[in-house]
Amino acid sequence: MARRVSMDIDLKQLRSLLRLLAKRNVSEFEFEDEHVRVRLTRGDLVRGAGAPVYAPAPAYQEAPAAAPATAAPVVAEVDGVYVTSPFVGTFYRSPSPDAPSFVEVGSVVREGQTLCIVEAMKLMNEIEADAAGTIVEILGENGKSVEFGQKLFRLRKS
Repeated sequence: MARRVSMDIDLKQLRSLLRLLAKRNVSEFEFEDEHVRVRLTRGDLVRGAGAPVYAPAPAYQEAPAAAPATAAPVVAEVDGVYVTSPFVGTFYRSPSPDAPSFVEVGSVVREGQTLCIVEAMKLMNEIEADAAGTIVEILGENGKSVEFGQKLFRLRKS
């Protein structure tokens, strides 16, 4: 009879991580903290003498003129565009707790300007504006979790 092991892993976070690893063509990944240990290996198992060996995962074919890894996806809307989170993580409006926010409602931003930070897997990822414009609405809550694709800012393009 098979035993079930209880794991405290958010499946949405795991799916997001798997998509990111596939996109970046990472063939092996391991993460451990005091609560959970995750080890992921992509590729085909090559059987032979000794320990199992994994063949490299097939190369990921990136579309031409792909956006930079830290550029946030932008979703077009009638009232402007939404900057969305490219990761599952924690949303921060400023570079440190005692520093001013990167932007406020009404801030005029240029393309490539940092809008916020999304911490994912203990890495601080600066999220940049994909277009120039004015911040109309801030939808992310400082210090709170965000999901992949969650709307963080509404921007009126200039």
